[in-house]
Amino acid sequence: MRLLVTGGDRVDAGKTTFTTGLLDRVDGVGFKPRAGNDYWFDHDDYRRAIEDGRLYGKDAKRLADASTGSFAPEDLNPVHRLWRPSPGPDTGLVGQAHRAFVLDRVVESFVVNAHADVPDAARRRLPLDDAPEVGTVAELDDVTRRLHLPAFEGFADRIREVESDAPSRSGPDRTPAGATVVESYADVAVPIRGLSFDAVAVVEPGRLRAYDGDRFLRACEVAGGSPRDGRMEVHTDEVTDLADPRATASLPALADADRGDPASVARAYGAAYDELLAVAEG
Repeated sequence: MRLLVTGGDRVDAGKTTFTTGLLDRVDGVGFKPRAGNDYWFDHDDYRRAIEDGRLYGKDAKRLADASTGSFAPEDLNPVHRLWRPSPGPDTGLVGQAHRAFVLDRVVESFVVNAHADVPDAARRRLPLDDAPEVGTVAELDDVTRRLHLPAFEGFADRIREVESDAPSRSGPDRTPAGATVVESYADVAVPIRGLSFDAVAVVEPGRLRAYDGDRFLRACEVAGGSPRDGRMEVHTDEVTDLADPRATASLPALADADRGDPASVARAYGAAYDELLAVAEG
């Protein structure tokens, strides 16, 4: 079984909390094809990784901790972007107001924004000397075609490989074990191409909407055009405007201690997971 978790809100939709509980429920492995964090707002997470000469964020770390098996965050997250605040009206190289793209980790390689203020610790601890620097959108697009897109294609194969290695069994509550769960980023509907999904969970504060996977992907194609001519990213609300959910469920508010414990999340969101898995199996 392969499930997709995407957000109905751009920020703080609750995707990662929902995904960690789902991983506990299905005894699965979680993947986040693309992630990012901010040098200022996520500074503790940045320092924790950079002190080991690594770059990953707390979401990938939470998925690694919640997944069945032994995984590093980088195993589950091939592309990670570091941002830092950029006051002023300039939207910067990638069109984000008030924050600047600093660098990307693409699997084990790095790409640096030539105009960004790269933190000293990143310069010292990451292998950036030979990393390509991009100063224009055209240069970033070229590097994306050469590095990022092949990384995503290889990652789709990685997900299939993990699925093929998963034990074929069911949990005591008849929940299929060994499932894979792909978590999107921000409010992007589908974070990786080339994969099908049995069901899609659209998560937002207080509510789950569960969609048939094939119908959701077809609506994504309509919203964004064909893979050749359409946009690379389609936002979730554009897709949900075109497709009806197969099921809905409430998501109760959780205390901090419960949000950090996948088993507690699995218990609190049990009814929502029942609805999602019924759609996947239907």
